[in-house]
Amino acid sequence: MAKKDFNIGMIGYGFMGRAHSNAYCKVSNFFDLELNPVLKAACARNAEPLQAFADKWGYESIETDWRKLVERDDIDAVDICVPNNLHKEIVLAAAAAGKAILCEKPLSMNAAEGEEMCQAVEAAGVANMVWYNYRRVPAVTLAKNLIESGRLGRIFHYRANFLQDWTIAEDLPQGGNALWRLDVAAAGSGVTGDLLAHCIDTAIWLNGSIADVSAMTETFVKQRMHNLTGQVEEVGIDDACTFMCHFKNGSLGLFESTRYARGHKALYTFEVNGENASIQWDLHDLHRLNYFDHGDEGVVRGWKSIHVTDHGGDHPYMDHWWVPGLQIGYEHSFVHQVADFLDAHAKGQPAAPTFRDALETQKVCDAVLASAKDRSWHNV
Repeated sequence: MAKKDFNIGMIGYGFMGRAHSNAYCKVSNFFDLELNPVLKAACARNAEPLQAFADKWGYESIETDWRKLVERDDIDAVDICVPNNLHKEIVLAAAAAGKAILCEKPLSMNAAEGEEMCQAVEAAGVANMVWYNYRRVPAVTLAKNLIESGRLGRIFHYRANFLQDWTIAEDLPQGGNALWRLDVAAAGSGVTGDLLAHCIDTAIWLNGSIADVSAMTETFVKQRMHNLTGQVEEVGIDDACTFMCHFKNGSLGLFESTRYARGHKALYTFEVNGENASIQWDLHDLHRLNYFDHGDEGVVRGWKSIHVTDHGGDHPYMDHWWVPGLQIGYEHSFVHQVADFLDAHAKGQPAAPTFRDALETQKVCDAVLASAKDRSWHNV
């Protein structure tokens, strides 16, 4: 297959910048695609660490002003890996410049911003996608296929949690490059937009739209020193959030997220209970999908652990990797998302989740925060 170079301009070089860069580097080795991603330019404010990042990952050049990167004629797509409060401005400029845009989650600080971003990319007619990568874990995609096939029957319950413990120390500061997720001005919210957004996106993808929510949040440490000002300031983000919801298909949802669950670093799980069967998934064992089928004979009825590694189309994505029985990991979800984006873009098709898809998750996050504030049910 004749390949065409597709030049990537990366803005940001933190954890997600590395995860995305790795995906661009690996995807053409394992997927036969018409477009070949080229790491054309990396962008951040500080030239010295940026150059080290660019050298490590093979970027051809650097920029210290994202506006210059967006304006470059040799950039086909802009990948946004910066704090949430910077997403909108970069998206509007990139759309005006006619660039394809890949944006880290959550899409925006709130739904109003997200709507403006959606209108911009839709008016410009540019390809757009948000990095909700857990959709591309093969076991999660298999869960989607099983639900769509009707194996679970009518869905009654969806429950998910995302638990961490890294902010428990009261002397941990907020703000700055490393801790912007604790600064409400940069992040917009705490665990709701950072962790629950992943759970919500997956839930909507698997089980359909959420109708209404009832939520509670808590900020356990009320004040922290701010890295940028050196002053002790109020903490505006939520450390923990729990919410109930009704899905539009009539099922009930229960979601929990916290950064105060001692012993958990990234415990993301979901379970779906249907009339005929149930499924469970755990990020810590991400290559397995647990499945219970009530139709099995009683003597063998019970939970099965499906090792999602088979080839031949039975298990999503796995025919691109190793022999059956050999598992893959977290980083491969990003490779799969890049592959899906490049394939769709070459065909002139959208790659989900688009900005408009991700806006639905943002609307749920907004409703959750509003519900927690006034302690009442909120429609999405």
